[in-house]
Amino acid sequence: MAYRSVMLPDIGEVYLSKRRGAKYIRLSITPSGQVRIGLPSWTPYAAGIAFAKRRKAWIIQQQALRPLVQLSDGARIGKAHRLCFYPSRGKAKISSRVTQTEVRIYTDLPFGDKLVQSAAGAASQRALLKEAVDLLPARLATLAQEKGYSYRGVRIRKLTSRWGSCSNAKVINLSYFLIQLPWPLIDYVLLHELVHTRHMNHSREFWNDLINSLPQARHLQEEIKIYNSRIEVS
Repeated sequence: MAYRSVMLPDIGEVYLSKRRGAKYIRLSITPSGQVRIGLPSWTPYAAGIAFAKRRKAWIIQQQALRPLVQLSDGARIGKAHRLCFYPSRGKAKISSRVTQTEVRIYTDLPFGDKLVQSAAGAASQRALLKEAVDLLPARLATLAQEKGYSYRGVRIRKLTSRWGSCSNAKVINLSYFLIQLPWPLIDYVLLHELVHTRHMNHSREFWNDLINSLPQARHLQEEIKIYNSRIEVS
């Protein structure tokens, strides 16, 4: 699936994706407020951008109904990063950089400006992806070895409707937003997907195997419901 993200005035980040089989341009807004445009594979990205601009009033109205997390200076991002705002160091109104420990936003605009917040969110997601790639595959391998499971591969992706999935080919997909959760909940998701390498459903056998590997699985299943697949700060 081909995709691209752009920053639009008054709207913020817009995520455009091309899908085979799609016949129409589709606009949606996720629970976290992200604007998504689905395009037929043959449609140029410019058409999706123009569509978003035409629907700007509706998008802004919908975003107002979905309160966003205000990203502020010093906020913790993931396990190892802090969000830091610095004065602009060039001609660009807003620029960003992700280091080993900081998500740096360079701007002279107010922190609360919509474009600044969108840039901070996009850079924070890059940091989450980096952390997830560095940490999650190794943890998955450790749990698989400890509990006696096997899988054929792992992919770290931007998943907003679920924390993870497992294909029939035993390839495990994990959301990079997962890295923001407490480690017991991360382990719950990883083991959940490992058990799916044996049971591609949520049958009694699935839950018996999961609880055998993780006795508190039912409790963690309820606890994870308070979290969302979006930027969380502390």
